[in-house]
Amino acid sequence: MVNSIKQKIHNLIYDERFSEILTGSVWALSGRIIATAVGLISSIIVARFYGVEIVGIVAVINTFLILVTIFTIFGTSTSILRLIPEHLAKYSFTSAFKVYRKTQYMVIGTSVITASIFFFGANLIADKVFSKPHLSYYFALASVFVVFKSIMELNIQAVRGLRLIKIFTLMQVLPQTCNLLFLIAVGLFWSASDVPVYAVLFGFALTGTIGWIIMEYAFKKRMQSCDTVHSISKRTIISISLPMLMTATMGFLMSQTGILMLGIFRTEAEVGYYAISVKLASLTTFVFAAINSMAAPRFSELFHSGEIEELFYIAKKSAKLIFFTTSPILAGLIFLGRPVISIVFGADFLVSYQPLLILIFGQFVNTISGASGYFMNMTDNHKMYRNIMIITAGINILLNYSFIPKYGISGAAIATMASVCFCNISTLTYIKIKYGKTTGYLPF
Repeated sequence: MVNSIKQKIHNLIYDERFSEILTGSVWALSGRIIATAVGLISSIIVARFYGVEIVGIVAVINTFLILVTIFTIFGTSTSILRLIPEHLAKYSFTSAFKVYRKTQYMVIGTSVITASIFFFGANLIADKVFSKPHLSYYFALASVFVVFKSIMELNIQAVRGLRLIKIFTLMQVLPQTCNLLFLIAVGLFWSASDVPVYAVLFGFALTGTIGWIIMEYAFKKRMQSCDTVHSISKRTIISISLPMLMTATMGFLMSQTGILMLGIFRTEAEVGYYAISVKLASLTTFVFAAINSMAAPRFSELFHSGEIEELFYIAKKSAKLIFFTTSPILAGLIFLGRPVISIVFGADFLVSYQPLLILIFGQFVNTISGASGYFMNMTDNHKMYRNIMIITAGINILLNYSFIPKYGISGAAIATMASVCFCNISTLTYIKIKYGKTTGYLPF
């Protein structure tokens, strides 16, 4: 068995057809590891010096911004990942830049309008939705930074589309690094309890600004006057993006409904405990995202070039890489999760261990499913994936609503785990039925 695993890993590493994705994944993974480590350091500082209630407030504000920016970028963060490689393969850098610029202006416009609505509705959100009027100031403040967060998300994906691996690595690290530096620098001279909230928002603002500058330079140094340009209308961009918006919205609901509903039904402290469970269980997602960041543009390129066999070859290899890199992390969390929580966050946070175990099972199912979601979005199956995600999100909301009032953070974890399993199994089944092959991987 051990020799078999060694052989599988050897074949994966020394496969020339997969070398570009493997090399890129190493860079992207390094960035995710650094970003996660820096993020954990920030979380530890906040938990130790500011308390569990501030951890909960930061989690709610983060979730609020994620939710708002899903709608302000309306699926373009995924569609741009498909459109840029497509235009590079068929036309030119200038053509790809025209698509990016048009998308960028659309995102800025929707961000300004949406931010204004939420700014003036902050009191209503805090009072009527969360039943916590004291959070209205933070919701209003977060609304001001919606534009920066939206541009940041768009540019991170656009960099992936251009395959600028090292720059993508940098942009992954920037938000958490800026957050930590601000947290330390300001925290030393200012004793206000809400410094962690300002630190998070500052990280988004700086990353959004730097990302814009990088994208301008990256495109313009490659563009030529003789480039072939294929014009694409805003209507076309929207028609591709909207199903992906629904997918992203449902994905958000799957990952964040637990935090939101705990914020509604339970105390800020319980939100904080659950947020720690989610953060630890999500340690595998940075590996998953790193590999997919390199695989997704390749999926789009191969599909639009008609190389279906090569497409499934790359998808299967990506799934193997995901499995062998994430399984040890999950095993480590199972056996070492309790002492890690106690040492790193404090004994008061040991209540986070039980929901962590539940979430780990869902992450394992996610791991063995490979890059099924990105495969669907990059291969013109985005509408079917949207439908699967809508059904999954409905199940997730129903389960959270049923379990949280009675079981608290464990109920939120069960709802999330069940939803993740349903989504992945449904997606793999559809791919198998349509193509006769699967993107998942489970040894033996």
